[in-house]
Amino acid sequence: MSFARNWLGILMMFATALGRLPHASADEGMWLFNDPPRELLKERYGFEPSDKWLEHLQKSAVRFNSGGSGSFVSKDGLVMTNHHVAADALHKLSTVDRDLLEEGFHAKTREEELKCVDLELNVLMSIEDVTERVNAAVKPGMSAAEAQQSRRAVTNTIEKESLDKTGLRSDVVTLYQGGRYNLYRYKKYTDVRLVFAPEKDIAFFGGDPDNFEYPRYDLDMAFFRIYEDGKPATPPDHLGWSKSGAQDEELIFVAGHPGRTNRLNTVAHLEFLRDVSFPDLLNIIRRREVNLRVYADRGLENARQAQDELFGYQNSRKARLGGLLGLQTPAIMDAKRQAEKALQEAVAKDPKLKDAAGAWKEVDAALAAWREMYVNYTLYERAMAFNSELYTVARGLVRLADETAKPNEERLREYAEAGLDSLKQQLFSEAPIYPALETSKFADSLSYLLEQSAGQNEADRDFALQLLANMSPADRAAQLVNGSKLADVEVRKKLAEGGTGAIAASDDPMIVLARMIDPKARAVRKQYEEQVEEPLRQAYAKIAQAKFAVEGTSTYPDATFTLRLAFGQVKGYEDQGQTYKPWTTIGGTYPHAEEHGSLPPFKLPKSWLEKKSKLDLETPFNFVSTADIIGGNSGSPVVNQKGEVVGLIFDGNMQSLVLDFVYTDKVARAISVHSSAILEALRKVYGADALVAELTGGK
Repeated sequence: MSFARNWLGILMMFATALGRLPHASADEGMWLFNDPPRELLKERYGFEPSDKWLEHLQKSAVRFNSGGSGSFVSKDGLVMTNHHVAADALHKLSTVDRDLLEEGFHAKTREEELKCVDLELNVLMSIEDVTERVNAAVKPGMSAAEAQQSRRAVTNTIEKESLDKTGLRSDVVTLYQGGRYNLYRYKKYTDVRLVFAPEKDIAFFGGDPDNFEYPRYDLDMAFFRIYEDGKPATPPDHLGWSKSGAQDEELIFVAGHPGRTNRLNTVAHLEFLRDVSFPDLLNIIRRREVNLRVYADRGLENARQAQDELFGYQNSRKARLGGLLGLQTPAIMDAKRQAEKALQEAVAKDPKLKDAAGAWKEVDAALAAWREMYVNYTLYERAMAFNSELYTVARGLVRLADETAKPNEERLREYAEAGLDSLKQQLFSEAPIYPALETSKFADSLSYLLEQSAGQNEADRDFALQLLANMSPADRAAQLVNGSKLADVEVRKKLAEGGTGAIAASDDPMIVLARMIDPKARAVRKQYEEQVEEPLRQAYAKIAQAKFAVEGTSTYPDATFTLRLAFGQVKGYEDQGQTYKPWTTIGGTYPHAEEHGSLPPFKLPKSWLEKKSKLDLETPFNFVSTADIIGGNSGSPVVNQKGEVVGLIFDGNMQSLVLDFVYTDKVARAISVHSSAILEALRKVYGADALVAELTGGK
């Protein structure tokens, strides 16, 4: 079944789904835990979650700062997530002699568990609505620049006050694109240790060809443990394990951290994403993927160094391409236009909503300003022209010195006092940096800089050439990487301790480069915040209030990598005349490998070949559901009405890739590892009986 045929077959289906807008339909929704869909669940499924049920699930859910979700699954701080969420930690713990991504890992005792170098886990403890205080800081008559500064100041202050009062990580989160603001308080864990991960060949069985496809046969799981004061920590709550696992047509729930959706964007904003942002991002992803593939093909050690990052770009390329094709589908965009027109007409008829009438034009004006600065913002502030870990460290050190010299309320958001510990953990990470890989990546991105600047004005072209110092991209990258001492964490810490004086005096070539770039990057960031970000926030706040007035407040905001509740049914589907069952079985894995000649990425690990006779081949392996999920939900627990684990989210099918913009439950599906498969593999392939006992409470 080809990608193109999938898309052609579902165009009208999405148009029908969008025709039901503006109200949430079917199993749609990435709901806030402080505003759950009680009535919808009661009406549709006869289930009404209690406050206790919601709190149990909320405090069992975990956010990975590396991107992804997880959950506590024992009283001794055991955390379950995906192998591909764990891949960053596995990669950083690996060496030339021990590739944990490829080989897997099993700590049979607590003493064997491996401490991760820079992993931070967050658990949401409380939510507070701070909308009134944030909005009160923006006075009538303020310019966009003044409003942006006031909003930043009050946000930084709220977070600092909360941190001082509670000791918890405190983040002010923008919801409904500026319609509301919530303060999220997290318990933070930084002593995180690896417990178990299977081999990559079974965790990512089928590789890129099977990614975003179904049927699937992946054991995409991993386990960590949190520690405090050198001992396994007791989490605020944890999930029990279902005896039977997910059942066909069963109501299930997903507690996770979806990254970002754009379902509330205006049509003009979606067109900007379609015509500008997505094509540019895809070009960057493609060239980086090719560069990493070429590097990896030079040898086994090169391949080991590049594999985690390469997977990330392969995954992003496929996901963004699916999203772009959705935006390029006339049926989808036409339905969006109809929904937007209906809202605008309702606003025009209500005198109380006259302030919102001009909001769409305000969005248009902000997008026009964004187009003008897009290239420089991408090159310098987003640093797409400087793809280097060492450069990222250098810029972090330069800005850390500058920002911490200012009062907290005046700092850039990422350098506000409440988030400094998390920032420093990344800045001083002991993760290995490979000079040859750094040079290859940096050279390619400097070449991208020259390509992009060729179409700019003379001043921008001259600045780009100045950064290359009259060298080729390859030579300049080698000079910078080989001359820098920032791979040494002690050097970074010494520079950080020395503040602005040490940064100004440093002759490290990466620091020198970051000092050269930072004024231009800051200037375009300021321009973006004042001419794009703040006007969009104000305009969308008006649109959000209009939607509340017209449609009611019982809806959910776009995803923001904060904890959300989704629900749905375990349910197969039909597409292009083919029926897809709710789940695959472990036994189906072996013929799927044989169909592809048992060659990578369809080569099963030795352990699975040797233990085939011991396995119950009828055990459900991967299953699909109608739960509303996107990237960031990876590693989310799937639970039943009792709050017990029945599965583990790890992917969506190809038809789910437009969920950034619109939801449908016709053929779009979330894909999970079945809880029964997890236990079966742990017991019979890996002999991890102690881990199974911990998961099941000794059962």
